Amino acid sequence: MLIVNTIAELRQHLSAYKHPAFVPTMGNLHEGHLALVRQAKPLGDVLVVSIFVNRLQFLPHEDFDTYPRTWEADCQALQAAGCDVLFAPSEQELYPEPQTFTVQPPAELASILEGHFRPGFFVGVSTVVMKLFACVQPRVAVFGQKDYQQLMVIRRMVRQFTLPIAVLGGATLRAPDGLALSSRNNYLSPADRLEAVQLSYSLGAMAKALHAGATDLAELEQQAMRDLSARGWQPDYLVVRRRVDLQLPKADELTTLAQNEGLVLLGAARIGPTRLIDNLEV
Repeated sequence: MLIVNTIAELRQHLSAYKHPAFVPTMGNLHEGHLALVRQAKPLGDVLVVSIFVNRLQFLPHEDFDTYPRTWEADCQALQAAGCDVLFAPSEQELYPEPQTFTVQPPAELASILEGHFRPGFFVGVSTVVMKLFACVQPRVAVFGQKDYQQLMVIRRMVRQFTLPIAVLGGATLRAPDGLALSSRNNYLSPADRLEAVQLSYSLGAMAKALHAGATDLAELEQQAMRDLSARGWQPDYLVVRRRVDLQLPKADELTTLAQNEGLVLLGAARIGPTRLIDNLEV
C-alpha cells in the first residue's frame, strides 16, 4: 500500500490508471469502513482510501480536537483489506488558504434532520468531498448507508454537477446486538454501550407498526421519542421519510410507498454524552 500526503504525488501516481475507485474516511476505522473498502476494491483499476478529519463539518462545540486518530491501526487494517493508495493530506495541504468557496446543498435536503441539528454540517461535507473528488478523480466512490442523508446529499451533488462518478452505498454493518457500527461508539461507557442498541430497536418498532398499517406518522414518531426519553435518552428525531428525497410522505401515498419499499426511518439521539445516528429502510 502506497501512502501519499500531497495532491501532486497522488495525481502523479494515479496518472497511470483510468478507473480509480475511492472510499473517503475520517480514520478511526472499524469493520464498517473496511467493508466499504472491500466493496470498492473490484470496482476500479486502483483503490484509493482517504483519511482526513474535516474541520469544516464540525460545529465549534463538537469533537474535532478529540476525534479519535488511530493512524497505525488504520494503516494496518487498510493494507489487509486491499487498499492500494492511502491519501492522508494535512489540513495545510487540502486547505492551503481559507476555503471561501463552498458547496451549498439545497435546504430541502440538507437543512433538515442532521442539517437542522448541525447547521452547516452538509456544507462542510459537500465541500470536502468535492475537493477530494477533484484530487482523486474517481470513477466510482463508495459511502456508508448508515449516514443515509449524507449519501443522498453526495448523490445529488454529483448529479447536479454532472460529475463522471458512480456513487454507491454500502450496507450498514451492525454489532451482534444490532447496534450500527460507528467510530463514535468508542465514546460509549460500558453501561451506555448496553443501552445504545435501543435506538435501532426503536426504529425497528416503528417499521413494525408501519407494516401493521399505522398511518399517523406524527404520533408514531412522537411515541418513539417519548419511549427513548423515558429511558434517559435525549432524542433529536425519529422520523419516517421518503427514501428518494427524505421528505414526509403524504397520507395518500404512505401505503403505496411502504408496499414499494419507498420509506426510510431515521433516528438521532444522545445517550449520555454520545450522540448516535441510525436508519432503517422499510
